[in-house]
Amino acid sequence: MTRLLILTAWVLALPHVLLSAEPRRNNIVLFLIDDLGWMDLGCQGSTYYRTPHIDRLAAEGVRFTDAYASCAVCTPTRAAILTGKCPARLLMTNWTPDGRWNPQARFREARFLRALPLEEITIAEALREAGYRTASIGKWHLGGPPFSLPEHHGFDINIAGNAHGAPGDYFYPYQGDWLIPTTGLRARWNVLPDGQAGEYLTDRLTDEAVKYIRAHRDEPFFLYFPHYAVHTPLQAKPATVATYEQVPEAERQGDPVYAAMVQSVDDSVGRVLATLKDLGLEEHTIVIVASDNGGFWRATQHAPLRGHKGTYWEGGIRVPLIVKWPGVSIPGRVVSEPVISSDLYPTILAAAGLPMRPHQHLDGLNLTPLLRDADTLPRKSLFWHFPHYNDHPQTVPQGVIRQGPWKLIETYDPAGELQLYNLDEDLGEATNLAAEKPELAGRLLNELDAWRRDVGADMMRPNPDYDPAVERPKKGKKKAKLRVPE
Repeated sequence: MTRLLILTAWVLALPHVLLSAEPRRNNIVLFLIDDLGWMDLGCQGSTYYRTPHIDRLAAEGVRFTDAYASCAVCTPTRAAILTGKCPARLLMTNWTPDGRWNPQARFREARFLRALPLEEITIAEALREAGYRTASIGKWHLGGPPFSLPEHHGFDINIAGNAHGAPGDYFYPYQGDWLIPTTGLRARWNVLPDGQAGEYLTDRLTDEAVKYIRAHRDEPFFLYFPHYAVHTPLQAKPATVATYEQVPEAERQGDPVYAAMVQSVDDSVGRVLATLKDLGLEEHTIVIVASDNGGFWRATQHAPLRGHKGTYWEGGIRVPLIVKWPGVSIPGRVVSEPVISSDLYPTILAAAGLPMRPHQHLDGLNLTPLLRDADTLPRKSLFWHFPHYNDHPQTVPQGVIRQGPWKLIETYDPAGELQLYNLDEDLGEATNLAAEKPELAGRLLNELDAWRRDVGADMMRPNPDYDPAVERPKKGKKKAKLRVPE
């Protein structure tokens, strides 16, 4: 009888034993750096910017040379990362809250949403359903109150995230005076309600991230860490700025203040990595570093790439991407297969050991094979759609397809202008081959048209009120703040 009772108790306890023996899911940390250019890291070839922590992460993980942002401006890329869908499919093709189209323009801009739809199942929601704790610490810029903040899209915690794309100031109290687009009105806002005198935003957000990791060390967590840096206003810690001011101007890749901002972001990555190691979480945490678009034209140089943030040459959309997945990614591996922002959603699902959601991440592919030993993905082309005007120099409404080494850019205004480049031979996009290879250009244009129809892309339309005799007024350019506090 005693043996029977012991056996019965063991059988009843077996499910709990098996449950406790189930391996813990991997943690995920996703750094999204705002406006970080493709050449702005040491591991990408810069000899000016000092990024030892991100460089070490690249040496321990996989670095992608042909990674692309889903848009040349920020909001659409952020939407693509969180939903796995391209901006055109989401109808989120421009930054928010950009104003209405200019009534004197040749074309009416396409419609776009000013907030991430609640109907989308974000990667945070998918992970939370699987028992993850989720936090967004930093820039949101995908809508605002009352129903489109991080807490409405799957995040348990939202620190410093609101509708705005930049802080009022990088030093406490983080507030500034900004012009509201199209209204002529000015507003003051900040991103955090508290702080201490002299506190720097990048450091403060890192403090919050470290506290979050320590608080949830015993359960799986997803830390979405979208830094406001290195977006304008260009402001950095004076002591760090001084080290870059000592570099001769001929050897500088960018403004010393911007360089100091990059270094502070690298310090942030280093502190998070050190925390993971100290807590014994390093081998169970996937770390991703990415950017939302190319670098700001006033702040950094993009050579050998042409263009900058806001343009659809490589300098506007080709971005850094590093992924470290312990036990899966091959240390030091460099991948040249083209990938894009929407690929992060299914990759994170895979890292969490969760099934794919193909009806959600319609435009993203799981990058796991590339982290191992695969050289290609089962995808023929990448696409972009930007049916808007923009303040950034050289920015015009365009559609883009990249297929293998070939890249075709179709300009919407002026309509019909085509640019064709072979990126293997002409990374700087200096030689337009559209006239030389009309059949190839035509085929790629047809595929771009077919893709736009497939995703339901909204197009620009002729403006019936357009008067060619009236010059379209150009929006004024405000000089970026290149300052540090006194």
